[in-house]
Amino acid sequence: MTRSVSEQIRDESPRTNTGRCPDCETSTVVSDPDRGELVCRECGLVLSEDPIDYGPEWRAFNAKEHDQLSRVGAPLTQSMHDRGLTTTIDWRNRDANGHTMSADKHGQLHRLRVWQERIRTKNAGERNLKYALSEIDRMASALGLPNPVKETASVIYRRALDQDLIRGRSIEGVATSALYTACREEGIPRSLEEVTAVSRVDQREIGRTYRYIADELDINLEPTNPRQFVPRFCSELEVGNDVESKAIEIIDATTRQGLHSGKSPTGFAAAAIYAAGLLCNETIPQRAVAQTAQTTVVTVRNRYREQLEAIGHEEIA
Repeated sequence: MTRSVSEQIRDESPRTNTGRCPDCETSTVVSDPDRGELVCRECGLVLSEDPIDYGPEWRAFNAKEHDQLSRVGAPLTQSMHDRGLTTTIDWRNRDANGHTMSADKHGQLHRLRVWQERIRTKNAGERNLKYALSEIDRMASALGLPNPVKETASVIYRRALDQDLIRGRSIEGVATSALYTACREEGIPRSLEEVTAVSRVDQREIGRTYRYIADELDINLEPTNPRQFVPRFCSELEVGNDVESKAIEIIDATTRQGLHSGKSPTGFAAAAIYAAGLLCNETIPQRAVAQTAQTTVVTVRNRYREQLEAIGHEEIA
């Protein structure tokens, strides 16, 4: 039976572990991409060499050359409603050679752009998905989140849409909840208050929708560790590395005692930074710490006193 090309490519593609060695009969056959060989890691037997290279035949030494020589489009992305498969007509009225087009062509291109935008969304569901993904992109940019978080949020929203979880809820609320869930999944420290600040819905709706989506999609997330916020807060406060290290030590010690249970992770991290500043003889105003963590001075004051008492230090005036 003749195998398809895709099956042959899949069988011949480089893999970390490719089976058993016929000489020593161990499962330690690995691919060496530098030499182009399949080698047994245990006895050194070369099983095959000179495999087919499915990479490009050209070489590029900078980003400009790579863009000029590349003959493919952008990769598929979940953050666009059509996954980036449709064609976009450029807004610059120039031909392939870079020459300016005539006035008649300008009008024709304008009409083509209008119709191209209309046919990209065939029904109301695609229009809603396009709007929701644009909201995720806007909020991710405002929060400075990397592309993997945006992709994860888009996948979560698509799953919620497929299971009809959007019905009876606002698109903005579900999109914001998906982005907050993605931040938790990817380990990117963003508090609910920070996400609410760039959203168009209130914090109560985001929290309620987040819990509903996480429960329906069976997304199990660990509680947020306050130490995740310490590096970013210390960077914004411009404190020394010794304060950051001490704050992490305080959080680890108090977390083992269960002191963080039921408390805001951002407020707990801010209090640890303030307590670390006191122990390291570095003055950090309580108000500055509270503003950085988007919490109140009272919260910082209460939490840092509890932390100092838990680690065996008396309150420092």
